[in-house]
Amino acid sequence: MRENDPDPGTDAAADEFDDGRSETPNERADRNWNEILQELRVAQTGAQILGAFLLAVAFQPRFTELDRYQLTLYLVLVALAGIAAALGLAPVSLHRAHFGQRQKARIVRIGDRLLVADLVVLALLAAGVTSLIFDFTLGRTAGLAALGGGAVVILALWALVPRLGIRARAR
Repeated sequence: MRENDPDPGTDAAADEFDDGRSETPNERADRNWNEILQELRVAQTGAQILGAFLLAVAFQPRFTELDRYQLTLYLVLVALAGIAAALGLAPVSLHRAHFGQRQKARIVRIGDRLLVADLVVLALLAAGVTSLIFDFTLGRTAGLAALGGGAVVILALWALVPRLGIRARAR
């Protein structure tokens, strides 16, 4: 969510992102919550795959060959995988804590922010894992190049793809 975007689940969001649906604020909040849950499922799968890969790496015979930089990067990535898992579970925990209290719009707003934070952590994790693999197999220069390349790809996808979608919708 960009800084100037209205919070999802609010009337301001409904006005700006009116897609012609005839729904009440509660129906909109329910729909937005379901969309957040779907996105969280995708993000959690990515976090689980990368986290499992990182856990399996520690039990490989060549793990002892990691140098200090690689070991530090590895541990940072394991921490990021844990943070990604926690961020992915936080909206569900939030919903559980406020279930039945008529706060769905607020839950959607906070859930959206947690999801964005999770996506940022997952992007760092994906770029970092790629860097670690390239660093270990091809050397430090290749690892740093993979990190830079991964960051460029992620930023390009996050900046360009949404703009392309907006242009296509405007036509």
